[in-house]
Amino acid sequence: MNLPPQRGKFITFEGLDGSGKSTQLEKLASALRMLGIATESTREPGGTVIGEHIRALLLDSRTRGLAAHAEMALMMASRAQLTAEVILPALRIGQWVLCDRYVDSTEAYQGAGRQLGSEPVLQLHRLLCRDLWPDLTIFMDSDVRASVNRARLRNRASAGQDENRFEQENRAFFHRVREGYLEIARREPQRVVLIDARPAIPVVQQEIMAAVRERLGLKSSTRTAVQE
Repeated sequence: MNLPPQRGKFITFEGLDGSGKSTQLEKLASALRMLGIATESTREPGGTVIGEHIRALLLDSRTRGLAAHAEMALMMASRAQLTAEVILPALRIGQWVLCDRYVDSTEAYQGAGRQLGSEPVLQLHRLLCRDLWPDLTIFMDSDVRASVNRARLRNRASAGQDENRFEQENRAFFHRVREGYLEIARREPQRVVLIDARPAIPVVQQEIMAAVRERLGLKSSTRTAVQE
């Protein structure tokens, strides 16, 4: 993937649902904007009109019969649209892009969780998403039971939304997903930073900012931005 030298930075947040990645993504986005960095926040699946339609299908508890390969294909279709419509245009004009999930989610959930393997995911990513990779991935590691319980409580409290299909999986599935993430982190330590998601939100936030400063060379002081 060839992008101009002045391209923005691409940061993804990964982890089990209920690990706090959405909260930490928005806190990082706010801190970066306070530093004068133009920042785009988005999510997967979704992030575009087309992607949100795909998200509704994928996460609806009524689609539990969806075949694993069909599930993977839909995830990749949403990502291809998001990459073309949102991520690449923002990077090309120098914006930073923060994305709640990207290709690592498919490798962890469908590759490991559904036991489809990593190679089909990586092949489709190269073909459909132009082999675009994040500059930095924040893997929010958390306790499986606690994360799944938080996700289930959140979904029950979301009026008018049904995003329960994955939360209905058994614990063995989520343990495979977590192990899939850990394997990615071991394989790509130069890109993936493992963050313990269990401490208090401000503590986790400071760890993430430290990783961004170290890995992406963010020189400006972030003390005020982080604390507010």
